[in-house]
Amino acid sequence: MPTDAEIEARFWKELRSSPLLMIGLVGATDAHAQPMAAFFDGDHGPIWFFTSRENKLVEKLTQSHHAIANYIAKGHDLFASIHGHLNIENDPAVIDHFWSKEEAAWYAGGRDDPHLCLLRFDTERAEIWLGGSAFGTAIRRLIGSDLKAAQAARTAKVAL
Repeated sequence: MPTDAEIEARFWKELRSSPLLMIGLVGATDAHAQPMAAFFDGDHGPIWFFTSRENKLVEKLTQSHHAIANYIAKGHDLFASIHGHLNIENDPAVIDHFWSKEEAAWYAGGRDDPHLCLLRFDTERAEIWLGGSAFGTAIRRLIGSDLKAAQAARTAKVAL
C-alpha cells in the first residue's frame, strides 16, 4: 500500500496534469464553490488563482477566510479535499510569474486590467483518496477482502 507521502506526491502530480479545483469559502452566506485554474510551484502551496474583482467569491472575501477546495483527477482515480485560508494578494511578481496568453484572454486590459484579482490559497491540510477500479473492487468482494480496510489504506491525511 502507498504511504501518505506517496499519496501526497501523486496528488501534486495529478494537479499539475489537470490544475482545476472547485474552491469555496467555508460559512459564507450565498457563496458556492466554483471551478478555478490553480497555479503553484513544486509540491506545496500556496496555490494561486486569477479571477475578477467582480467574482462573487472575491466580493465575499473581505479578509483572509477559511476555504475548502475539492479536486478530482482526470482519470477519476484520485480525489482530494483541501483546507486552508484564501485571501486577495495582488503581488505583481506572482502575477508576472504565472501570467500567460491563456490568462490574458480573460482580461481586456491584460495583466494591468483593473478587474484582475489574484487569490492566494494557503493550504493547511488535505484528505486524499486513491480510487480503485471497479474490477479491482469486484475481485476484492469475491475473495472476501475487507473493502473498508482496503480503502483506508489508500487514504492519506496530510499537512500541506
